[in-house]
Amino acid sequence: MDLAQSVLAGDRLALARTLSLVENGTAEGKSALNTLFPHTGKAHLVGVTGASGTGKSSLVNQLARYYRQPSQGEQPRQVAIVAVDPTSPFTGGAILGDRIRMRDLSGDPGVFIRSMATRGSLGGIASATSAVVQVLDAAGYDLVLIETVGAGQSEIDIARLAHTTIVVEAPGLGDDIQAIKAGIMEIADVLVVNKADLPGVENTERALRGSLSLSHPLAQRMLHHGKLVTLSAQPAAPSTEELVWIPIILRTVALDGTGIPALAEAIANHRAYLQSTGSWQLRERWRLQTELDLLLQNTLVASFRSSLPAGTYERVLEDLLERRVSPFEAVERLVDGAGRAAEEVV
Repeated sequence: MDLAQSVLAGDRLALARTLSLVENGTAEGKSALNTLFPHTGKAHLVGVTGASGTGKSSLVNQLARYYRQPSQGEQPRQVAIVAVDPTSPFTGGAILGDRIRMRDLSGDPGVFIRSMATRGSLGGIASATSAVVQVLDAAGYDLVLIETVGAGQSEIDIARLAHTTIVVEAPGLGDDIQAIKAGIMEIADVLVVNKADLPGVENTERALRGSLSLSHPLAQRMLHHGKLVTLSAQPAAPSTEELVWIPIILRTVALDGTGIPALAEAIANHRAYLQSTGSWQLRERWRLQTELDLLLQNTLVASFRSSLPAGTYERVLEDLLERRVSPFEAVERLVDGAGRAAEEVV
């Protein structure tokens, strides 16, 4: 049985090996992903983002534990966690802080935890995260929780990957309008004020409601009437206004699990909203188009550089560093050099 078939059969060792091959961009990893891709598209991808110190890892840990507990006659869900850690300056690998904090899940066969290094990627997620998530999707995990590194203003990249994006805030970080500064209010589907047992939680929630009213005109109108109405209670509402998802604000205490059932309910309601309105397919299209464009861009740039005469790129880069040419002029010289090389070949 080849590697991809072993993954589909539920072999965790084969899954771990495939993820390593895919993350490293090997030919074997790409071949396995090609085989696995037709089996993707079933998992609910949930991104968890926010500033460092808000308790994202503890929140993800509690969510995974909640989904593994059978409720109302339902079977426990298969949960995968992709924890994108900072890159070690010495080894280039993930620091694995999240893996350490989630040790209580390590013995559960229904939970798979994968730590990834950002390797210099901006946006809080590694460039290979999408491929890793696809492998986990094909492996049969119902829910994939993607925790970002907490990179601040570039966190919006998670919205290009996840179906549902959770933005986590916490009181006492010294800035009650941090969400506005980070530019991530617009991508939040669910807003969580974690560590809600700490002083200042009311101020943090008030700031979030104020910034939410600025980001979502419908929320502003509802707030002016003294009541914030969200689709968390009515995911399949028929009227035009109710088809607009307004992020819900929840309080949690991840250390003891307070608020986790309400958060899981909000996640389920957002999925129901996406599926009932056709937004699920739109997000899938946007996600795959973004990945296609990125891969196409990387491939074309690599192909273009390989077509240049030897030393051309280095000489133009040197001229750019010495300020003898502008970036626009540098590009024109490279394009002209590639064109002349192609003419000589013909």
